[in-house]
Amino acid sequence: MERGLFWLPLLIVFFWLAWSGWNEYQKVEAYKEWAKGFDNAKYDIYAVLGLKGTELTWGKPTRTGPVNLETLSLEDVQSIWLVVDHHAVDLDSLPEKAKSVELEFQLKEEATPVRVPFTEVPLGAKWANFLNEQLEKANSQ
Repeated sequence: MERGLFWLPLLIVFFWLAWSGWNEYQKVEAYKEWAKGFDNAKYDIYAVLGLKGTELTWGKPTRTGPVNLETLSLEDVQSIWLVVDHHAVDLDSLPEKAKSVELEFQLKEEATPVRVPFTEVPLGAKWANFLNEQLEKANSQ
């Protein structure tokens, strides 16, 4: 009886881990289908992001595909910032750890910026650099 009570929590943890892995696998597979329509795309547990031409689309990943999708044109963006722990950071001197990482898009016509969450500082910085290059191309045309 005591052995059974000892193994029961381990069995529960095993099933929870198996379900979590299957759930995340389903999200990644749904993302792969969604990302086929974009030139560049990224997936992490907080958000999916796709760029096609100058149209940027993002949303929340789920097992059935991204939901709460929003789109903006880079032509409507004034500036792009990497925001770490609620402060804009210089892309040349990134912090090593962060509680929150977001890309902030300041639009030309709106005072309220648009923010897209990221899980890691280096991934957010990579996308900030890439999107700033795309922004420069869109503004120069």
